[in-house]
Amino acid sequence: MEIKVLGPLMAESGGTSVVPSAGKPRQILALLSVYANQVLPVPTLMEEIWGSDMPRSAPTTLQTYILQLRRLIAGALGPDGPRTAREVLATRHGGYLLEVTPGAVDVHEYDRLVATARGATERGDDECAAALYREALGVWRGPALVDVRLGPLLEIELVRLEESRLGVLEQRIDSDLRLGRHRQLLAELTSLTTRHPLHEGLHAQRIVALYRSGRRWQALNVFQDLRRGLAEELGLDPSARLQQLHRAVLAGDPALDSHLAGRRPVLDLFAAA
Repeated sequence: MEIKVLGPLMAESGGTSVVPSAGKPRQILALLSVYANQVLPVPTLMEEIWGSDMPRSAPTTLQTYILQLRRLIAGALGPDGPRTAREVLATRHGGYLLEVTPGAVDVHEYDRLVATARGATERGDDECAAALYREALGVWRGPALVDVRLGPLLEIELVRLEESRLGVLEQRIDSDLRLGRHRQLLAELTSLTTRHPLHEGLHAQRIVALYRSGRRWQALNVFQDLRRGLAEELGLDPSARLQQLHRAVLAGDPALDSHLAGRRPVLDLFAAA
């Protein structure tokens, strides 16, 4: 079975979809998929569907949703499949388990690629790290769980995933900056800072990329734009780290050059200054 949650929900076996059209069974499938190969207790599944306003019929209704999912899985597996629907969506003591092969769920493959990329970063292999971060980000097909109703547990998972995606994007850009790709990053960073106008990490990366491209005045303008945005929206000043980066650009600090910057992320270049 192949399952994708990093975008519209997709789950199929042998080319046949097992995604239900009804909202609540779809929600159960999404949660079981995110936590595939882990037992989800019945109370956890009911909380996702009904929150704190749980009807008396909740346990029976949940069983009905599980039965609907098993019917869809059985139809996709066919009568001669290597496993039955009850083996794929198994009952365990106090809960249910969606059992799939390693790598069958896109979010698990994404997490694996990110962990491998971070290992490459720690080894100092930025070429490998940048390629792996790119591959991990390529697993995404759009906003996660975009066509699934979200309860409290999926909401938490969605926040985690979106934060992870943005963090991985920053790490990939840091790897590219260490590889001297500042000019190639300018268009992407311009777009990213427009979409995330208060994100200090992305602005710091854009400032450094502009500085290394010989466009110091534009780098200084990026800082000023961020400072105005933070003041107007949040009543805040840029962080001490970003202000230190700003002073370094003003002074033309040699530590900003890629061959002297070392292995720190851009926003941490002058953290100890």
